[in-house]
Amino acid sequence: MVKVGDHITLDFLGVKKEYSAKFYEDVIYKIAKAAKVGVVNISKKEFTPQGLTMIALLMESHMSFHTFPENGIISFDFFTCGKIHPNVALDILKKEIQHTSVVRKEFTRDTIHHYEDIYSSEGHKKYYVVEEFIKSFKSAQGQFIEILKLKEFGNALFIDNEIQVAEKDEKLYSSTFVNSGLSLSTKNSSAAIIGGGDGGVARECIKNGFNYVDWFELDQEVVEACQKYLPEVFKNINKSNNVNTIWGDAFHNILSSEDEKYDHLFIDLNDDPYCINLAEKNMDQIKRIVKKDGVITAQVGSNNKKPIQVQNWIQTLETSFGNSKISEVFIPSFDCNWNFVSSVNR
Repeated sequence: MVKVGDHITLDFLGVKKEYSAKFYEDVIYKIAKAAKVGVVNISKKEFTPQGLTMIALLMESHMSFHTFPENGIISFDFFTCGKIHPNVALDILKKEIQHTSVVRKEFTRDTIHHYEDIYSSEGHKKYYVVEEFIKSFKSAQGQFIEILKLKEFGNALFIDNEIQVAEKDEKLYSSTFVNSGLSLSTKNSSAAIIGGGDGGVARECIKNGFNYVDWFELDQEVVEACQKYLPEVFKNINKSNNVNTIWGDAFHNILSSEDEKYDHLFIDLNDDPYCINLAEKNMDQIKRIVKKDGVITAQVGSNNKKPIQVQNWIQTLETSFGNSKISEVFIPSFDCNWNFVSSVNR
């Protein structure tokens, strides 16, 4: 990280007095003295019937005032690469400007990127700290793929602006996913994976001794990106003869699978309602290719974040199989608990 300076904005609310241009010039020099920065020149524009914009060019960057008398607001910002933090302006302005409240925002100007978490809300904003944008592109399948190096979680895969997997805690996700199914049946002769482009579920199947795995994946470019930039997630897959990758639409391709072929089927699709509907429409084919007493396990999203979606998944599997078992694990990079639902094909 390279830090280039500090930046604050102050919005004074409930201002009833309209101050002169000279007042703002005097305040700028007072702040500059306290912050030990040099004023190069000051430019201003006074508006009719009211309002003022004033900008001070500093040797160490700038200060500015924008006034909105009709709304009782004075907006101030101060960006400096000086040694003294621009917060010194706050105490001075609070004494100089008559106001009812002040909104203060502070920014560190540096080379670190902040990437908004898709689960942020208007009242609760969250961001990933990105050290490097490694790769970004739109795949032939229409997915926007990003590989980002996150400060806390290492290299991570994002698809359509949503995190899918991060190096640091991917094993929590994939191992819980596979073990959720194995907790209902330890038979591990064969497995099918629908989705799961990062390769974690395939790796865990190998680790748990499955004799062979058919991996149905739509987007080859996702797999290739993960293979290159998240090699630990992909560990041992390339060396294994047990994994057969089948490219294209999974639900079209499973039509060619023989009846009762798999002990386990893992559905690792995107976290959205469309995928629930897709699985529901193809449930007869899913049931057909899973052995009697075989297990179907789906990642269903977060009960903390999307409880209705999780309940819809449970209802879909309950309707088809008459039983379901939910598993849960906290994924730090997701900042929430994540859920998996398994059903036995009785």
